[in-house]
Amino acid sequence: MAGSWRATAQAGGMLLALLGWVSSCVTTFVPLWKSLSLELNELEVWSMGLWQVCVAREEGAVECRPHGSFLALPPALRVSRLLMCLSLGLGLLGGLLAAAGLEGWTVCGDRPRRKRRLLLAGGAALGAAGTATLAPVSWVAYNTVLDFWDDSVPDIVPRWEFGEATFLGWFAGAVLATSGLLLACSARPVATNMPPAPAGHQPPAPPGDHPPPPKNADLVI
Repeated sequence: MAGSWRATAQAGGMLLALLGWVSSCVTTFVPLWKSLSLELNELEVWSMGLWQVCVAREEGAVECRPHGSFLALPPALRVSRLLMCLSLGLGLLGGLLAAAGLEGWTVCGDRPRRKRRLLLAGGAALGAAGTATLAPVSWVAYNTVLDFWDDSVPDIVPRWEFGEATFLGWFAGAVLATSGLLLACSARPVATNMPPAPAGHQPPAPPGDHPPPPKNADLVI
């Protein structure tokens, strides 16, 4: 029963890790972190990501322009780039470590303690990857909310809003963290409870041993 639960948790954790890592990759590279609709020109929709800014026109043409110098970017975008790249590296490392610690694989099959350590390390790396994904997405979303409700900006000035990548990033971070938790929990060793020996039970004598002969005092009636 315990082994079946462990196998199910490990399989689910690996599937969630793959889903979260792919979602994090998409979040990192798509230019959909922020969106902007111009009231004066409703035929254009602007979108911004970590690497470029794009404008989509009504006829279907999309024009993208990469950001300038890395040092010229706002602090939120600079840190978000670094954290998202760190998340991708940690997610890949965690998936490889966890795969080597799965019960169905023959890697370190004769060393169950090492397999548990690999599984724990993979779960910890995936949890850190989820945190590294949630932090920049939440930071950019927080700055977007502050800029949207900034009273010092005139009402006629268009304001950035949440893009699709913001919600995808939250989803990716939560899925990565959940996969790491599942894998870490499945690495816990199973405790085996041995039934206690009944009272008065004596272990059997080894073969070849004979009981000692009765003494003279034991023959007296």
